[in-house]
Amino acid sequence: MPSPALRGPLRAVVVLPPGYATSGDRYPVVYFLHGLPASPFAYRGVGFLQRALGELAPQAILVAPQGARDGDGDSEYLDRGPGRNWETAIARDLPSYVDSHYRTIANRRGRALVGLSAGGYGAMLVALHHLPDFGAVESWSGYFHPTDPAGTHALDLGSSSANALASAHALVARLKADEERRPTFLAFYVGSDDARFRAENERFDAELRAARIPHVFRIYPGGHASAVWSAHATQWLLLALDHLLPAS
Repeated sequence: MPSPALRGPLRAVVVLPPGYATSGDRYPVVYFLHGLPASPFAYRGVGFLQRALGELAPQAILVAPQGARDGDGDSEYLDRGPGRNWETAIARDLPSYVDSHYRTIANRRGRALVGLSAGGYGAMLVALHHLPDFGAVESWSGYFHPTDPAGTHALDLGSSSANALASAHALVARLKADEERRPTFLAFYVGSDDARFRAENERFDAELRAARIPHVFRIYPGGHASAVWSAHATQWLLLALDHLLPAS
């Protein structure tokens, strides 16, 4: 699809539910962001998600967009400047295209934004910046501020205001104010042995509890590994879909 924010194409895998061609129904959409750094083709690795959706009674369209390109392998899903505005591509260009080319429920009650690792950070940040557009957000083994490719050091984006805007921790107050007008389903999990990201997930959970913002947080056995994500994909996709409008 064309993406003005990227000044070029944004590629994505679209998985349609069984019976889509003949049902006439409109469907909720799960947008899924892969981890970073990554190759330009990492978005194609959606087999485990397709299998998980196939086990569920609620039907949905799965859209997994590209989050990396040659020479741009770790954008952190942020707006980084002309031709690299990944957040705008994900939040604006992608849903606009999907809603105009597929039978979707074209509002926040029909959109979930889910991500894995760096994609979990991207999903959380994009959703918090665009609360009118997404009704559910999940982070799977993600984090809540931008990091270097190793995931061990925070990125300095050049100013305190830019750093705050890129931190989910700093956006809790905004979320609290918005929750009173249009509740957003918020959920995240991390592996018990995830040495890089467990502590930050626990911190974000504590911040949300202190602000009395409803959310779901779990710690599962395992590390930062595909075995954890595959084991819980069906359960967590169902959790998101339970908070969206059903296909109809």
